[in-house]
Amino acid sequence: MSTLVIAILSMVAFVVAYHTYGRYLATKLFRLSGDEPMPSVSLRDDVDFVPTNRSIVFGHHFTSIAGTGPIVGPALAVFWGWLPALLWVVFGSILIGGVHDLAALVISIRNRGESIGQAAGRLISPRAKVLFLIVLALALSIVLAVFGLVIANIFKLYPESVLSVWTAMPVAAFIGWAVIRRGGNLVLPCLIGLGILYLTVYLGTTTLPLDLAEVLPADAVYMTPVVVWTLFLLVYAFFASVLPVWLLLQPRDFLNSLQLGVALVLLVAGLAVASLNGQAKLATAAPAIAKQVPADAPPMLPFLFITIACGACSGFHCLVSSGTTSKQLKNARDAQMIGYGSMLGEGMLAVLVILACCAGVGMGRLTRDTSSGSIEITRHEPVAMAEVSAEEAALDGSAAWRSYYRTGRTTTDGSEGAAAAAGGGWKGQGLDKKLAAFIDGGANFISAIGIPLKYGVAIMAVMVACFAATTLDTATRLQRYVISELASSAGWQAGTNKYVATTIAVGIGMAIAVFAGDSPGKGGLMLWPLFGATNQLLAGLALMVAVFYLARRSRPVAVLAIPMGMMLLLPAWAMVFDLVNNWWPQRDYVLIGFGTLVLILQAWMVGEAVSLWRRLPEVMKEAKANGEPTSTDPLATP
Repeated sequence: MSTLVIAILSMVAFVVAYHTYGRYLATKLFRLSGDEPMPSVSLRDDVDFVPTNRSIVFGHHFTSIAGTGPIVGPALAVFWGWLPALLWVVFGSILIGGVHDLAALVISIRNRGESIGQAAGRLISPRAKVLFLIVLALALSIVLAVFGLVIANIFKLYPESVLSVWTAMPVAAFIGWAVIRRGGNLVLPCLIGLGILYLTVYLGTTTLPLDLAEVLPADAVYMTPVVVWTLFLLVYAFFASVLPVWLLLQPRDFLNSLQLGVALVLLVAGLAVASLNGQAKLATAAPAIAKQVPADAPPMLPFLFITIACGACSGFHCLVSSGTTSKQLKNARDAQMIGYGSMLGEGMLAVLVILACCAGVGMGRLTRDTSSGSIEITRHEPVAMAEVSAEEAALDGSAAWRSYYRTGRTTTDGSEGAAAAAGGGWKGQGLDKKLAAFIDGGANFISAIGIPLKYGVAIMAVMVACFAATTLDTATRLQRYVISELASSAGWQAGTNKYVATTIAVGIGMAIAVFAGDSPGKGGLMLWPLFGATNQLLAGLALMVAVFYLARRSRPVAVLAIPMGMMLLLPAWAMVFDLVNNWWPQRDYVLIGFGTLVLILQAWMVGEAVSLWRRLPEVMKEAKANGEPTSTDPLATP
């Protein structure tokens, strides 16, 4: 019962926050008006700037920001217990993440749809713009590599998901051409498209699982399933990022939002039934506050915040808000629903992830059997922990949870910290384990409403892959914008060409994902420790730009300044800890280089901001005396 109560209370908190705090931010602090000129209209080019119905924009924005970050992060953070993770997700989303996303969207729509990096140049200094753009480029390079590998790993681990994910591309392109471009009705084509996608989930599970391991050499170094899928995905991302948004990005994201909505409804319904009938027992499945954590785990403060990352606050969202969403929004008043509301939706997703990784996993560990040529998933009957070893699958309750997370295990010689060496613990919790905890736990929930486990696993795997895929192609388009802006600032005209910029973006992501690391396909995962810290440092810098935006209008800045301080301090603290205690002792020079560069750029940009802040009253006074606008908003000055 506690599982359902927590889900309901979290949802109520998000709904109340949207209608109270969200309304205050939109109407009082940012003073959004339906009469504002919008860049999607004034700069319309039908490629990037396209005024679009808000439901389609919401689908694009939500599916783009809700990638695997709010899944992988919370799935790992429950090592410290589900209660700290839950509290940070709920309050962080309401007070920090949603504020950050809305602020970035508002600043962009009032600055010709420009990125938050360009806004930094207008609001702080031209040098701050270049510094911010470099941080953005570094962060997006990590995103492209990691999210490409996330989808590739899902395809490898769950081949039943491949057919549905790839089928979505041509179906979405047809909807974009026939409906969005030609102005038809969206409902019927999208429902038909949704039916096709769930038909492919069934076919992928029963007759057409696409497993590259069956056709590629078993001893291949580069031609592994993960590497091949990563290459295919990044090539797809290239084309998706240069095509007009109405042809693929908008319809695919909207179609995915419907598909994901169905999956989330099934997940919530299963959670409710499993909680009411006593199958899902959060209190006994996992500790509220862990008393025993892996010996190789970092301290909860500050790493809880960095690990959960996108589940509560994500700097990547400012790129989506100011990179693609602001160019499609046709009414400023919709910014509350799309900017603030989408972040609260992502927070609710993170809550469901926490519950699936604890109460869902506690319903029993799943095993796969493909020996018959089809996929069969089995959940074993409950047995006592003493009757089995930790490696055996027939576990439930806290024993099942410990078999995924393996806290406090020891090596065969009795030494502490064996969890990492034995495939468990903090460092042993690889990408496959993080994904499996949520997918298996979610499938357990869905099975409570009568859907067979093998279809539940397929539905959950497709949902995760679709979330990641929307983020991948959006991130590629955003990286193209950033590279073009950097090239323009450097006077390199060829770099502003969208094909050249996209080639550079995809090439760097591919190089990191495939060629960096100990073996091909491990590069992006090697950079995962940087992802959380860099992501939230980026959020802190975006909030800093927003503080100057409000200060130039003589509006209260505390609601942004306090989150800004947290998002600058906590990630920097975590990165310095990793540099001193992990990366430098291990001589991991790639992580050392990336981390040091990001910290230097952050310190430099903060220095630029502090310098201007001291002179801000004088700067505004001089601008007013000269008849210049202090707001620096080319399209609007409310």
